[in-house]
Amino acid sequence: MDRTSDERVRAADPAPAGSDAPQANRISHPVRPGRWLAAGVVALVLVWLGWSIAINPNLHWDIVADYQFDRVILEGLWVTIQLTVASMLIGVVLGVVVALMQISDSRILRTGATAYVWFFRGTPLLVQLIFWFNIALIFPEIGLGVPFGGPKLVTWETNALVTGFVAALLGLSINEGAYMSEIVRAGLRAVDPGQQEAAAALGMSRPKIMRRVVLPQAMRIIVPPTGNQFISMLKTTSLVSVIAGADLLTVAQRLYLTNFEVIALLIVASIWYLVLTTVASVGQYFLERRFSRGFGTTVPGTLRGRIGRNLRFTGIAR
Repeated sequence: MDRTSDERVRAADPAPAGSDAPQANRISHPVRPGRWLAAGVVALVLVWLGWSIAINPNLHWDIVADYQFDRVILEGLWVTIQLTVASMLIGVVLGVVVALMQISDSRILRTGATAYVWFFRGTPLLVQLIFWFNIALIFPEIGLGVPFGGPKLVTWETNALVTGFVAALLGLSINEGAYMSEIVRAGLRAVDPGQQEAAAALGMSRPKIMRRVVLPQAMRIIVPPTGNQFISMLKTTSLVSVIAGADLLTVAQRLYLTNFEVIALLIVASIWYLVLTTVASVGQYFLERRFSRGFGTTVPGTLRGRIGRNLRFTGIAR
């Protein structure tokens, strides 16, 4: 070995323990004054914003405190929770059915599923809510009987049947089903087709393959966007206020129309929306943790551990 190669090897080897010589592979973190300056500016803005909100007399924090747990507000909050859970459950069921129709071998089923997704994703949700609320203008009566002009066995007045809550549930759930179908279809398509072929070779039926092989793996992809859809649904229910759906925003509007405390009541509603979305976010985290097991994803045991690891990874906390 010549002298140049020997020096190159010595430079690559770390220095012995206890020696004063600097290690060649030691990582030094450069000073980033721009980052510290930006952090200082952001912290100053946040402090100023919090101070301005806290001392602003026009926000009427005493009114906010009085109405935060008001009976009417809590009733509207309960309606919002009911609409969210029921709409998501119906939407998920519709999404699974439509997704299975989209990957079906039947052209008729694929065409019907595609038309459903095209229509309800292509029209605004607000328009759909108003349409369902005024469905009585098209069908004054809803009944069961022989189709194509045959006799009806039983009928109901549409206005009595489709209330504001029912119209909101129909609009939210059917619209959500179109979006969930795309999420479910993407999850099903992500599973290797070879696994389905292997299961079929073992004599498993198609429903059993879907239940035992495909869906358990697809859930890892389906759960995260479904959690996002649930959180979005919590906030989307505020659109129900245009059809008097008795949700949280609707009752807040009714209150501020009587006492003219517009900002205070909107703050009350916003606080409850933040509480609901925070709880839903925590639930989404644990669901993702549950369905990520066995796929090489290391998830810390606590939310605090996850946050700390993310901070260390990005270099914010050292």
